[in-house]
Amino acid sequence: MGGVIVVKMGGSIYDRAGEVAGEIAGLASDGYKVVLVHGGGRIVDEYSRRMGIEPRIVKHPSGLTSRYTSWEELEVFVMVMAGLINKTITARLLDNGVKALGITGLDMGVVKARKRDRIIIINEKGRPQAVKAGYTGKIEAVDGEAIKKLLGAVDVLVVSPIAWGLDEGKTVPLNVDGDHMASRIAPALQAQLLLVTDVPGLLIDGRVVPRLTPDEAEETARKVGRGMNRKLIEAAKAVREGAPRAVIGSTPLKSLVEGSSGTVIEP
Repeated sequence: MGGVIVVKMGGSIYDRAGEVAGEIAGLASDGYKVVLVHGGGRIVDEYSRRMGIEPRIVKHPSGLTSRYTSWEELEVFVMVMAGLINKTITARLLDNGVKALGITGLDMGVVKARKRDRIIIINEKGRPQAVKAGYTGKIEAVDGEAIKKLLGAVDVLVVSPIAWGLDEGKTVPLNVDGDHMASRIAPALQAQLLLVTDVPGLLIDGRVVPRLTPDEAEETARKVGRGMNRKLIEAAKAVREGAPRAVIGSTPLKSLVEGSSGTVIEP
């Protein structure tokens, strides 16, 4: 056993931090190094509203949705993601005897993204419209060597989905999708990718699809609902770019690592 695993978990990890930390401690005791990318959009929304900022979610022509990140929303996003959520998870890992370090993709410049100028959204009339993009980014590069050096000193890296980018020549944090970040980090480390969700895998007619090739995953993504379609697209891309395999499913994590549950995407 052993090696590196990249795990992406959504915002529910904040509510289940102790339970998840225990599972990750089990992986660490088996000799695995873990890069844990977390979400937390629901919690960011809660704190945004407390500060008088109404979150805005936009829909794209592809059917995918994303958070529209104004500068004011970015400030809350960084505070909550890199602060409250990241450090809560890190603390629970330490409670379980795991040597953990909480960072963002901005730290050490490990995840670089390009700030979008404009994006195409579906407006309230159901028509495509170009709008100013805000502070969201598309990942361009991952410094795998820097991440490996950090993993040499700790058991688990807890990573907030914040990348570094440039705005008018000045470095700024950028909001990036957590699945997108995890699926870019995994091939940079040639690591297995686990996209953890609240369903046991891709469900077709009520049954979990056990295995897909990247081509099959992308084809299926056109036929399923949002959320799962993003995970299928990101998993397929990760495998194509060097991750040995990607698994979509629910906890326990060990069963996903072993391939005994979830939907496995591999060549």
